[in-house]
Amino acid sequence: MSRQSISFTKSNDEWLKAQVDNKEYSSKSELINDLIRQARKQQIQVDWIRAKLQKAENSGFTNDGKESILAQSKSLLNG
Repeated sequence: MSRQSISFTKSNDEWLKAQVDNKEYSSKSELINDLIRQARKQQIQVDWIRAKLQKAENSGFTNDGKESILAQSKSLLNG
């Protein structure tokens, strides 16, 4: 695993410390890695929705209803 040195604003550092102090995470590194994993999952969902919208715009319409799109989106989000 690579090591990095990063700086935080005072308020963000205090929030990170509070999460570790509350035993939510064992270290700031664990918390930062979890936040990055969450952001990556969210980006996958955003990319999927963007692709669906582009496809629909290019074809003029989509046969998928909003319930189907929402269900597919939730499925991707939940892994």
